[in-house]
Amino acid sequence: MPGLLALSPIIVFLIVYLVSSLLAGDFYRVPVSSAFLVASVYAVAITPGELSGRINVFSESAGHWNIMLMVWIFMLAGAFAGSAKEIGSIEATVNFTLHIIPSHFLLAGLFLTACFVSLAIGTSVGTIVALVPIASGIAEETGMSQAMMAALVVGGSFFGDNLSFISDTTIAATRAVGCAMHEKFKANLMIVLPAVIVVAGYYIFKGLSINSVSDVQPIEWLKLLPYLSVIVLALCGIDVTLVLVIGLLLNAVVGFGTDSLDWFGFLGSMGQGIAGMGDLIIVTMLAGGMLGIIRYNGGLDYIMRSVVKRARGRRGAEFSIGLLTALANFCTANNTIAIITVGGIVNDISEKFDIPKRRAASLMDVFSCFVQGIIPYGAQLLMAAGLTGLVTTQIIPYLYYPFAVGICVVLSIIFGRK
Repeated sequence: MPGLLALSPIIVFLIVYLVSSLLAGDFYRVPVSSAFLVASVYAVAITPGELSGRINVFSESAGHWNIMLMVWIFMLAGAFAGSAKEIGSIEATVNFTLHIIPSHFLLAGLFLTACFVSLAIGTSVGTIVALVPIASGIAEETGMSQAMMAALVVGGSFFGDNLSFISDTTIAATRAVGCAMHEKFKANLMIVLPAVIVVAGYYIFKGLSINSVSDVQPIEWLKLLPYLSVIVLALCGIDVTLVLVIGLLLNAVVGFGTDSLDWFGFLGSMGQGIAGMGDLIIVTMLAGGMLGIIRYNGGLDYIMRSVVKRARGRRGAEFSIGLLTALANFCTANNTIAIITVGGIVNDISEKFDIPKRRAASLMDVFSCFVQGIIPYGAQLLMAAGLTGLVTTQIIPYLYYPFAVGICVVLSIIFGRK
């Protein structure tokens, strides 16, 4: 199948979503799931072969173990967030945060906290699960934008995803080209550090306009336990699914112990939380199926061939690595899978054009995290949207850190060694 036709489902999705939103004059009126359904039906329709075979390809991709793992995490996160809200754990954690962080440094403090937590645990999704509900609660208490507060955490979460030694993207990138993790860390840090400084500086400036919150309630220490435990356990490197299960059990213990809820209230709050994740679970599976069809039809192979044959000189080769990784990420919605997909070709490019291995690994990691941070169907934005009741397109305009990282990596190529 011709390459552009194989990639056309993404174009159909963008046209349906963007054009419909423009005609409606409201980008929040058109459900992302509806646009993905139209694009998915189109993807199946243009795929050659028996209809049953095409549907099987779509279904197997939608039910891939990585997609199912995300669905499992979404459900646990929804259940945890719903029960934590019911027992007052979110309010208690928000009050604790407002007590310890001066109001003028609230934005910068939360952003840097997200950076630190993600660096420590090596996962952006885990950071979002732990911190977005707190950020959302702070937004309600202070009157700040929910979308901006969610984006603040999402942006900070990608700092660690990009740099952490235990991040799957770091492991995938260094193994693909054969370089040491500490070398790739240094190369990455030179690119993203300016972005962190600029964005943190902006948040400090933005925070100057925040008035102190005078009606902060006393801290209920026992109700702090579930969220603080989730953060601490995540920092200890425990798998996010186990962290959420432990968090659920703590919600039950605290809720029963403080008479905040009974058994039926606990089950009901979990059910409401899971139901709130329904739309993003559907989007995740539709996106997985559609992108699987694109891979099956040769869309990724077409991208790799088209990009590689246009590389000219080291600077052009570095842009090719970035573009190759970015396009693969657009077509997989998973930065780790994107790196694994293009890693072999990137290694060949780095050897052909004398690009240091640490630089090649860094470029893959940075470009993949940049794209993953801005696509509306990525797991991180879907998770943040599900936890706040927003849609992903409301959050994207406030994603200052991913956009700053994208600018920094492009400038590093333009003004780097020829």
